[in-house]
Amino acid sequence: MRLISIKIEKPAEINFILAQSHFIKTVEDCYETLVEAVPGIKFGLAFCEASGPKKIRKAGTDDEMINLAVKNAKEVGAGHSLFIFLKNTFPVNILNRIKNLSDGIENKEEEQDRKDFLRKIGYKSS
Repeated sequence: MRLISIKIEKPAEINFILAQSHFIKTVEDCYETLVEAVPGIKFGLAFCEASGPKKIRKAGTDDEMINLAVKNAKEVGAGHSLFIFLKNTFPVNILNRIKNLSDGIENKEEEQDRKDFLRKIGYKSS
């Protein structure tokens, strides 16, 4: 196995969180959580999809931070990775909110609903 080290590029005063997720809804959930957690927050996030269209999904409240997140996500290019760059707040202000986005473990019915939904929107074909 070959390991590669990729340097995250960011100004010294900008805070950075690297997380992992697996669903297209991640971008919207994180965006809502961040703007609710810190009024006036300046951030950008980028999420690398690992399947489906395999796009880098992005959101945020600050174009500079969004562009920084996209640039680093593109450089790393690892599916399921989530890059969050914070301009005017510290990770400690939002980490628990991000960690608590999940409301539990899906049951069999919810699992089937998720699979059906992904096929309905064309995200999965089989």
